[in-house]
Amino acid sequence: MRHTRTLLAVLLLVPLVTTTLAADAPKPNIIFLLADDLAAGAVGYSGNKDVITPNIDKLAHDGVRFMNHYDTTSICMASRCSIMTGLYEYRHGCNFSHGDLERRFMEKSYPVLLRKAGYFTGFAGKVGFVLQGEKFEALEPLFDQWAGGPGQTHYETAKNAGIAKYAAQYPHCSRAYGAWAQDFLKAAKKSGKPFCMSLSFKAPHMPYTPDPIDMKLYAGKTFTRPANYGVEKGTHLSPQVHTSRAATHYREWVNDFDGTAAKYYALITGVDVAVGMIREELARQGLETNTVIIFTSDNGYNAGSHGFGDKVIPYEEGSKAPLIIYDPRLPAEKNGKVCKAVTGNIDMSATIFALAGEPAPMGIDGKNLLPLLADAEGQVREVLPLFNFWGIKSAQSMAVVTPEWKYIYWYYGDGMKPTEELFHLGNDRYEMTNSASDPNYAGELDTMRKSYDTQLAVIARDGTHEHGYERYPTLFSRTIPWEQKAGLLKSVKGEGGEGEDQAPEKPKKNRKVGK
Repeated sequence: MRHTRTLLAVLLLVPLVTTTLAADAPKPNIIFLLADDLAAGAVGYSGNKDVITPNIDKLAHDGVRFMNHYDTTSICMASRCSIMTGLYEYRHGCNFSHGDLERRFMEKSYPVLLRKAGYFTGFAGKVGFVLQGEKFEALEPLFDQWAGGPGQTHYETAKNAGIAKYAAQYPHCSRAYGAWAQDFLKAAKKSGKPFCMSLSFKAPHMPYTPDPIDMKLYAGKTFTRPANYGVEKGTHLSPQVHTSRAATHYREWVNDFDGTAAKYYALITGVDVAVGMIREELARQGLETNTVIIFTSDNGYNAGSHGFGDKVIPYEEGSKAPLIIYDPRLPAEKNGKVCKAVTGNIDMSATIFALAGEPAPMGIDGKNLLPLLADAEGQVREVLPLFNFWGIKSAQSMAVVTPEWKYIYWYYGDGMKPTEELFHLGNDRYEMTNSASDPNYAGELDTMRKSYDTQLAVIARDGTHEHGYERYPTLFSRTIPWEQKAGLLKSVKGEGGEGEDQAPEKPKKNRKVGK
């Protein structure tokens, strides 16, 4: 009886902690901060001793840091739509070479619905998508304050219309976005409403042109390589992945790691300074005790791991991103925790709705992560799917991941054999051993195959039948022969460019690691 009462008390406590601290408590303010191409391992709190991120590290130690956070599609356009809508890519249908975002999905995004619920809303930085059949400017009226930019935006502050007025003091955009956020906080306070501010940094996306102030901290230094760094650490991986742009482009990460890492880290430090500016302004305005801050990235970055640059592919470095949620309203003992639950970019929308006390749209894919703030040892799902529906056909794939295991199926079979990969993340987080053919893991392989098949069935049931997504339940099937798939590819668009992305270098025939 005593154990039953204790369990009941815990269950009753969870919703109390994760929704409101008092029945008449004011709605919290919400700040959503999104970096671009920031790898989970490229922040100080993750154990990286080379990068300088004191403000991000403090936010992580003040809040809850999620160590198994994935972007379900690791490419900016699709990922940003998933963040806004809480939907997997195969449902919102937006990615390069597939299609733009339909307005009906944006109308149910967290900033639009929170504004209708009485929140003062603002957006600054890279949007990464447009509405189908509409000009970029159609997004501006959806927010109270707007400094969003089209395409990839620019590192030079003066070239971004929404923040150009800060160019004299902050010529590099990262600090300028921090200044815009400070002014937004002042306006939000005057509005008398709860606010939701979404700030999307350009950094550390290519081209790597950091603020000279930050570059001085890194110039001429040498940096620690990842344990799986270099082309020779990728020879055990599928032949399909070696056709991806992560393998054929972005060779600066293997030919000049130190020089490239210096600029990449300097860009991250610029973002870190802006995070500090925002927290300082919250304190000046007296808003710090009721403002929840979420910090994450639209995708990870491979940065030389297995000899790959770029993102897109489903290995840890490219698909994993930082995630921090800091809620100052929680008891002190609830913050400062490390959560190992598997979370995804689709969860951002559901979590923001829960914070605001507003119902999420029916049928979204994301999970509310607030229970994990109350219990960092908890879980919100058993398995999460990862996708690449874009780019060169031979490198498209689907994967499923749990806290312990990852299964990847590379379907393409023209001149190569469809390939299964199974990684025991609990013991092999650098994915150096493919255990798919190891009889000792036959049971785990069977379990992950079943999870994969279940997720694929959901795509067949719920996926959009537009923009070419209707073919993927067949293409990604483990059981349909390649001969039956090949015909579908004739009408599927091939390689696509990343919108206005920095054009990658031309492929090098020899992928040897530079000195």
